Parts: sequence; structure tokens; C-alpha cells
Amino acid sequence: MAGTEKVVYLEDLEVTKTSEAVKGEASEAPSSAQPASTDAKAPAGAEPKSTGTGLKRQRTLLDMFSRPADPASAPAAKKIRTDASSSGLQPLNSVPFSQSEFVDSLTDEEKELLALELETMGKSWLKILKDEIRKPYFLQLKRFLLEQGVRGAADSAKVLKVYPAPKNIYSWSNLTPLGRVKVVIIGQDPYHGAGQAHGLSFSVPPGVGIPPSLRNIYAEIKAEYPGFAPPAHGNLAAWAERGVLLLNTCLTVRAGDAGSHSGKGWEQFTDKVVDAVDRYGGASVAGGGRGRGIVFLAWGAWAAKRVAKLDKKKHLILTSAHPSPFSAHKGFLGNGHFKKANDWLVARYGPAGAVDWCAL
Repeated sequence: MAGTEKVVYLEDLEVTKTSEAVKGEASEAPSSAQPASTDAKAPAGAEPKSTGTGLKRQRTLLDMFSRPADPASAPAAKKIRTDASSSGLQPLNSVPFSQSEFVDSLTDEEKELLALELETMGKSWLKILKDEIRKPYFLQLKRFLLEQGVRGAADSAKVLKVYPAPKNIYSWSNLTPLGRVKVVIIGQDPYHGAGQAHGLSFSVPPGVGIPPSLRNIYAEIKAEYPGFAPPAHGNLAAWAERGVLLLNTCLTVRAGDAGSHSGKGWEQFTDKVVDAVDRYGGASVAGGGRGRGIVFLAWGAWAAKRVAKLDKKKHLILTSAHPSPFSAHKGFLGNGHFKKANDWLVARYGPAGAVDWCAL
């Protein structure tokens, strides 16, 4: 895919009417890949009346095994199941959002500070994170970046000495729409060398030398998939387009100064990105509009901390040492993460869930 081409997915389209949202939610059929659950049955009062003893007997047996012994405890148990399964979550494609109405709701200062987000953030992410980017901490982060010269997508990283170029800060959100996320690979900082960062963790644009950590990632894929031919470039955009969210914890950095933008607010924001993936990741992979779990690859202590709160029953969370040359031989090489990820995704979503790690 050309670097300038922007793909529009279903979840990127605007849904503005509440009636449309309700209709979309009500009309969605359960995914055939999702296991059947007695919790999904209609309430007893909504079932048709039995006309034979066979149905009565069946319902009596179901009552014994699927309902609480004490009817008074039913509401509490139902609430626990709802929280755990997110069954009350509105389907992603039915979440109403109008960017023009959102812009009209902003103050003049917010319009100035959030110009980059409005112009470059993928709409499937913006409609979920729209309230987050109006919070005081995020606006303060944007004031800081404004002082650094980061205003709009047309600003040049060469002039600003802030990486990546503003137009690429949210490239992850455009290449990987929220509902299509299958795997998240968490990085820490963008590369702080000239021309290296382009908004995807561990990835570099074509023509830039392959970083040492990425060489070790290629080595691990080769060990798991012997047919893999490591490419002569480090551009992982093809993974992003297949549902691999390449997310750094901090989205900007000062040239030549690693960690220089940490503690400014990016960490809190990307935690909310992870929260959004927790709720909606995989929503568009097998239909249904709601996330049914994805794979998190967390390499190194920093990344492991970002995913520590996630539900290990819902998601596959794989941790190991970082692929850096300083630590790759302490647990990254030989971790088997890429094949483990695909095995889990195929079991959860069917063959369509697998990621082709080898096609770069």
C-alpha cells in the first residue's frame, strides 16, 4: 500500500443518529465463532409457554445448572458476568460520532490545541478517545508540544527536532483501525535519530538501516518460521495493515534525547489506547462489533507494566525480555511469541485471525 493512501474502514464511517446506533446493535447476530452461553438466553418471562412435558423437563434441567439457587442473588451474579464479558458494550460500528459536531463543541483553544488530532487521528480511534483528548492533562501535553513547535500535520520534523514528524504521530491509528486490532506490540519511545521514527513501534521507514532490536525480532521469526526471509528493510507497516498495533508508550521524543517527552502525559493517553483495545480489539475480525480478546506482546519490564492490569482470561498476554542486544539473549530469543500468538488467534477467531508475520 502506498504510504500516502488512507484506507477507510467501516468503523471509520460516521454514525450520528441514536436510532441508527440502536438499530445496528439490535440487528447484529452473534458470531458463529463465539461459544454458546446460557447467559445469552432471553429472560424466562420472554420465552414462549411450554405445551409439552419435554420442554418443561428441559427447562427444569437448565434451571438447575445455569441459574443461581437463590433468585435474590441473580441480579448481582448477572452484573458480575456483564462486567467481565463486556456484554453491555455498544458495538463499535454503532457508536455515534460526528466530527463536525465534535469540533463545534470545542472551545477556540481546544480547536487550536487539538488540530493535529482532528486532522490525523483515525476516526475509529477518535470517536472512542474524543473525551480523553479534552481532559486537562492531555491539553497540557498539547501546550507543551505547541511550545516545541508541533502544531499541525504540515510541520517538518527537521525544523522542529521532534520525532516523528507530526503527520506520523498517529500513523498507528490510521494503519490499524481499532476494530481490526489482533495483536499489540508495545514499545517505549520513538527512535530519536533523524529519519528513524514514523509512528510505529520498532519500525523504521524504507531506506533507513534496520535497528538492532528489529534484527533480533527478525531472527526470532526466522526461528519460529524457517521459511521466513528477513527483508532488507525495517518497515513494519504491512504488519500494521494486518491488525498488528505497533504502539509506543510515548508518541514523541526530542531529537537525540531518549525519554525526553516521558512524564508529559503520553503514558496516561496510551494507557487509554490500551483500554480501548481491551474493550474493542478484534471487534471487526469475526463480526459482532465487540472485542473478544487479542494478543499483547510485551517485551521488557516497561511494556509488561502497561499490560499488567489486563484480563488474562480474555486476552493472551505474552511477556519476555526486550529484543535489545543488551537483553535479547536473556529470554527474548526463543520465546516463541509469534507462533503462540497465531495459535491463540486461530483458536479464538478461526483461520482469518492469524497474522502473516513473514510477508514484509
